[in-house]
Amino acid sequence: MDNQNSIQPTGCCPIFDPAPWQDKEITWDNKIFVTDHVKSFFHVPLNMNKIMIKNTTLIEKAGAKAEQGLMLSDEKSLWGSEIFIDVTKDVPGAKMATLSGTFLTKVFEGPFKDCGKWAKEMAEYVKAQNKEMKKLYFAYTTCPACAKVYGKNYVVLFAQIA
Repeated sequence: MDNQNSIQPTGCCPIFDPAPWQDKEITWDNKIFVTDHVKSFFHVPLNMNKIMIKNTTLIEKAGAKAEQGLMLSDEKSLWGSEIFIDVTKDVPGAKMATLSGTFLTKVFEGPFKDCGKWAKEMAEYVKAQNKEMKKLYFAYTTCPACAKVYGKNYVVLFAQIA
């Protein structure tokens, strides 16, 4: 399964290419997202499937699906997170949000339980760039089932910098 070219898409989550996201600086000016709240128990999402189906249906109905399929998560609490799903335009019936700022990105690979370790590594990376981190977002690139099929579980960390 090391050869990414021989892996067939699942039809659920697209195969993720980490190269465009590794060690980048990205600036957004009012980038639009559908946003929603996911209930969690110690950062383990409890209703993610339901929330994703609801929002994906609205996004597809509006013809607003973004090419990269980016979904950010603000893991602000042990009991819940705010998700931001990249879209190309406003989506009727969905809660909309915009994000602006400059972000440093870094790709990590491994089990979700390593997210705390990755957050510390990202903080060190930002500091090594002589920057100050204002906020941290996690971009989960595949669901657990697709990560198992693809043999990789990539997570991109977006550090918004001051």
